[in-house]
Amino acid sequence: FSRETETDPNHFYFTDYERHNAEIAAFHLDRILGFRRTPPVIYAIADEDLIKTFFISPANNLCFHGKCGYYCDTAHAICGDPDTIEGSFAAFLPPKNIAPRKVYRHPYRRSYHKRRRATWETDPDYCDKYVRHSPPYHQGRRLADLMDMAVLDFLIGNMDRHHYETFKRFGNNSFIIHLDHGRGLISILAPIIQCCLIRNSTLQRLIHLHNGEKPLSELMNESLGSDPVSPILTLDHLLALDRRLSIILNVVRDCTKNRPFQDVIINDGY
Repeated sequence: FSRETETDPNHFYFTDYERHNAEIAAFHLDRILGFRRTPPVIYAIADEDLIKTFFISPANNLCFHGKCGYYCDTAHAICGDPDTIEGSFAAFLPPKNIAPRKVYRHPYRRSYHKRRRATWETDPDYCDKYVRHSPPYHQGRRLADLMDMAVLDFLIGNMDRHHYETFKRFGNNSFIIHLDHGRGLISILAPIIQCCLIRNSTLQRLIHLHNGEKPLSELMNESLGSDPVSPILTLDHLLALDRRLSIILNVVRDCTKNRPFQDVIINDGY
């Protein structure tokens, strides 16, 4: 899809477009935020590794659909013009055979049903009732990591966070690996809105990006300028980052009005 293609408002989040430029942008944003938990991503040109899923369309363009659990079929194929296509490549470092990963169901996963809503969407006390008291969120760093991921997801508009992964070797001390940002809702901020929790280091970084000499949009534009397929984001995308950053800070401010400051801001030594 072109950079200017917007999400169809009639689409459900689980049928929205997958955007390779969103994956690239998420890597750069993750680095600017200081998280550094997203695998390196850069552009790539499709090659013959997926040859079994390639075919020629009626318009004589070379197409492929890849292999995955959902929507990887002829009806949802990606086609070249006529045989080249822009994409992104994520480098998983280290690979799974060296550092096995564990998959967790996200507590704020959406229902992925066109009629049914998830529990957290109907119960504003969901975090205090369930999440805070359930392993692995009841102790250690995991709940704070979940808040960091909510910040990243909200800034990029990622509404498809159904699972997440950690490095198995480190158990509950592993940080959450920020993967899968191809589908880029105020409801994305639900973890922070309901749990009213954020690391002091994350908050200080957000305040700096909001009040610093250069706004987040400008820093992102400079960072993305080094990518071979720049421009990655349109001006509208960049300006949206600044607006969303203000919204996050307003949510945290509201939390500190309703709860003790020390219960909202995690003192992580920064």
